[in-house]
Amino acid sequence: MTNPIPEGYHTITPTLTVRGAADAIEFYKKAFGAQEIMRFHGPDGKTIMHAEIKIGDSRIMLNDEVPQMKALSPLSVGGASSGIFLYVNDADDVFNKAVSAGAKAIMPMMDAFWGDRCGGIDDPFGHRWTICTHKKDMTQEEIGKAADEFMKSMKGTC
Repeated sequence: MTNPIPEGYHTITPTLTVRGAADAIEFYKKAFGAQEIMRFHGPDGKTIMHAEIKIGDSRIMLNDEVPQMKALSPLSVGGASSGIFLYVNDADDVFNKAVSAGAKAIMPMMDAFWGDRCGGIDDPFGHRWTICTHKKDMTQEEIGKAADEFMKSMKGTC
């Protein structure tokens, strides 16, 4: 019997539309250690209609913009409308590699109230990534108390 979820995939697989998919694949390799799984070109031989990369144990599908199909990247629509939360073994190292590879730091590395070490970047293709390493297991109650304290400390800054 055929498995309804193909081997190597999880229940949810994000798909990114980028302006310059070939360059994006190279960036994701440098920044996140991505492995390229596959790449299919369109009729022009240049446009990437479908590609897949693997970061850690997860796949991401991506494609070039195809305006006639309303497939536009964040660069074309004026900003990211979603983000990717990336868990890694060493968030500081991956964050620094991403910035060195051309990402823009949008949230400095910090010890977050929910027990993660994390920071945020916008990649050169307009996609937003939060890069984290889980440091501390916490109950929902502990997270709630820590969130309240964090929000009190932020009062007047947002």
